[in-house]
Amino acid sequence: MALRTTFALFPTGVAALSAVVDSGEGPEPVVLVASSFQVGISLDPPLVLFAVQHTSTSWPKLKTAPRIGVSVLGEAHDLAARQLASKAADRFAGIQTTTTDSGAHFIHGAPVWIEASIHSQFPAGDHDVVLLQVHAAGTAPDTEPLVWHSSGFRTLTPKADA
Repeated sequence: MALRTTFALFPTGVAALSAVVDSGEGPEPVVLVASSFQVGISLDPPLVLFAVQHTSTSWPKLKTAPRIGVSVLGEAHDLAARQLASKAADRFAGIQTTTTDSGAHFIHGAPVWIEASIHSQFPAGDHDVVLLQVHAAGTAPDTEPLVWHSSGFRTLTPKADA
């Protein structure tokens, strides 16, 4: 489809949204990988957003969490991003994570992390747009981001020293 190809040529960051939720068999981490994550939506209140397909099997579980950890993935997360987005039984195998007391779940080595809760959600075609309210954030400014472009993961070329 020409529109899908057109959309794929717009570079975006890659975020893992994750929380530890009660699966009915005990707590387990749930993750959703999104290339639609956007910051700077609002400073007052602090809001970010992402879009999730109606067919997502992770979002119905993840949206029950009181807090969601957003890890903007870095260039070292190429393989981890594929694994986290897969249908594997243990998507977190071999991936270092941290969970807050509130259940927000983060991937180690992310250049940006945000602890958030759902502010609002509304339908947008075959997706839902979800606004998240930011409660805490942190950065590792020297870590280069992972970028989704042309249906594949890419990295940015580090800036040359001036």
